[in-house]
Amino acid sequence: MIKFHLGEKAIFSFLFLSICPSYMMARNEYQEDTLQKTVIHLDEVHVISTRAGEKSPIAHTHVSKEQIESLNSGKDLPFLLSTTPSVTITSDAGNGVGYTTVRVRGVDPSRINVTANGIPMNDAESSQVFWVNLPDFASSAESIQIQRGAGTSTNGSGAFGATVNIQMSKPCTKPYFGIDLAAGSYGTNKETITFGTGLLGNHWSLQGRLSHIGSDGYIDRASVGLNSYFLQAGYNSTNTAIKFITFNGKEKTYHAWNYTSKYEQELYGRTYNSCGEYYDEDGNRHYYKNQTDNYHQQNYQLLWNQRLDNTLNFNVGLHYTKGQGYYEQYKANKKLYTFNLGQAGDFNTKGDVINQKKMDNDFYGFIASLNYDNGDNLTASLGGGWNNYEGQHFGKVLWASNAYVPVDFTYYDNNARKNDGNIYAKANYEFLKGVNAFADLQYRHTGIRMDGPTDDYDDNGQQISYGQHFSYDFFNPKFGLFWEINKYNNVYASLSISHKEPTRNDYEDNIGKNLKAEKLQDWELGYKYQSPTFTAGANLYLMNYTNQFVLTGQLNDIGEMIATNDNSGKSYRAGIELEASFKPTDWFQWDMNATFSRNRNKDWTIRATQEGSWDDQGTLNLGDTKTSFSPETIFNNILTFNWKGWKAQLLSQYIGEQYMTNTGFRYAKVEDKCIKMTLSDHFTNNLDLSYTFKTKSIKQITAGVTLYNLTSLKYDNNGWAYCEIGKDENGNAYAWTTDLYESGFAPQAPFHFTARLSLKF
Repeated sequence: MIKFHLGEKAIFSFLFLSICPSYMMARNEYQEDTLQKTVIHLDEVHVISTRAGEKSPIAHTHVSKEQIESLNSGKDLPFLLSTTPSVTITSDAGNGVGYTTVRVRGVDPSRINVTANGIPMNDAESSQVFWVNLPDFASSAESIQIQRGAGTSTNGSGAFGATVNIQMSKPCTKPYFGIDLAAGSYGTNKETITFGTGLLGNHWSLQGRLSHIGSDGYIDRASVGLNSYFLQAGYNSTNTAIKFITFNGKEKTYHAWNYTSKYEQELYGRTYNSCGEYYDEDGNRHYYKNQTDNYHQQNYQLLWNQRLDNTLNFNVGLHYTKGQGYYEQYKANKKLYTFNLGQAGDFNTKGDVINQKKMDNDFYGFIASLNYDNGDNLTASLGGGWNNYEGQHFGKVLWASNAYVPVDFTYYDNNARKNDGNIYAKANYEFLKGVNAFADLQYRHTGIRMDGPTDDYDDNGQQISYGQHFSYDFFNPKFGLFWEINKYNNVYASLSISHKEPTRNDYEDNIGKNLKAEKLQDWELGYKYQSPTFTAGANLYLMNYTNQFVLTGQLNDIGEMIATNDNSGKSYRAGIELEASFKPTDWFQWDMNATFSRNRNKDWTIRATQEGSWDDQGTLNLGDTKTSFSPETIFNNILTFNWKGWKAQLLSQYIGEQYMTNTGFRYAKVEDKCIKMTLSDHFTNNLDLSYTFKTKSIKQITAGVTLYNLTSLKYDNNGWAYCEIGKDENGNAYAWTTDLYESGFAPQAPFHFTARLSLKF
């Protein structure tokens, strides 16, 4: 059953009634075809100004609408990108629905810029995109481009390893109505309705989507309930395209972000989830039923594209995002003073607490670009944008044992404001036949203010306040050459500089410190061969970092990765990305890509501590250590068979070993045992089967099933670890910790499936 709120039902009813008359409208086919081409061209202006073109010296991958649709059966958008070069994905619930992330070249999500129609999508404070707040977003995507490395200049959060550029649905020129249904293992279900009026009066169009996704999750209690809609109204003429877009996401997920140690899995099973766990007075174990994350995100975009003549056009975009939500949790045996409860000066009394952490934020701004294309040897863009974020963070205590809790009791309340502005100029000029020079210059300014009491306390029991104000100015130049040797071969080279300001978590974990911005120097060198039946390419990259924030392997109290640049100093990522595609016939295609890399922190230094006594043993240099969560081998193989409506696709992926800390140690000593601090390499296979046909009344029917993890491999794709470093009697470093719980893993589901049915009218 599709679950929608009353407002969503009303919107759908109105839109459905609007569709019906469009089927009866007479059309001039020639005018419609001409206008359709114009509409599509103007619609692409927003993304062209920030996307890499065919002759740009940028490593990138284009994911088409057809590719998106073939894999879109309910899992979050990151899973649709999982077989593109240098990509790894994570899933808290273990089955790809709910909290998921994408990493590129080992770069974490807070350093990946994401835009939709050129509008920034990253959360201003965390710099992440929480895909759980954008459920079924892929069903409204026309195409996705992933730029690896610094990429081209874009809007919003600094691109510091990759850029994901999403173009949303193009205006529809013909009416349509579609239903997509999917159901599978672990109670996973997806219901999507799409609709469009086609052109009304040769100028107007209306289209949209309503979606519900639900799942019980593979991990215990990792349930997910997601509702969303997408609505786009447009006006189009020969030289003008105006669109108003609104979309939302409303999610409720049970916490599954603690992960589990291997020791806990031995005791309670692989799907054990400690979130919400508490014990009654008799020692019986219980789980708090409202241990949930709840968030509503509402987005608005107003886009205007205008063609001035055959060579010149401009676009302007306004955007506003409203976010509200909270997570609720049961915390057992906590010191009450950390919730401003109990008697003043009492730092020892403990009790159980139910609390909520809430957010209320507004994000708004504009983007613009002026674009020139002489149709011969020069394209250029002048653009930029400005954004402002205002966020309120506050905590409520609902109940506590051993303490009186006043009604509507607030134990912390702080706010943040961030403004971000950039201007860029870029050009691609063919100065010799087949040789293009690319230049891209961007200036970016960001200012950050954080004020008010936090939920943390110092060693003296005093509540810590932010009182932090930061300002950064960045110049990000990019230069490159592209040489089309002949119609089959081309090579390119580029050098890019990029900067990135710290995130909210970085500030929280380093209050009182004057944090430096990160700097990236990105070298790329690539070659590509392309013929009608075979394409192949290689891309060499060297990404040198200064003051890089790298994941330490630890989690904060809500399961977010902690990063530091205290002792990373300089680091680098270097590798080669290989791609090949072979299509000897219309019914068979073989695609593959592989990444071989070396990711290192230079001269990683720590404070050594004596095992058992915690005595300071002085500074210890561990040399060059492997960067956390950065596999040095990634391989994807895709075999696709298409014959008379039947389609079979086998997707195989190998992910190499990943270290969960930056110490370079695979294990940490716990008395006479050890805990693991790496994610093991794994090789998985998915099989997608489908059949597409049509009837007199239905334009297209697709029925299929996707079989995931065919070999039922037990593997983990995320985790955390904590250790101390000590010196043995010979002065050699080793990792140690105090118990068997100091590392956690995110187990992924064994064999599971999703069946789907798609109807297009």
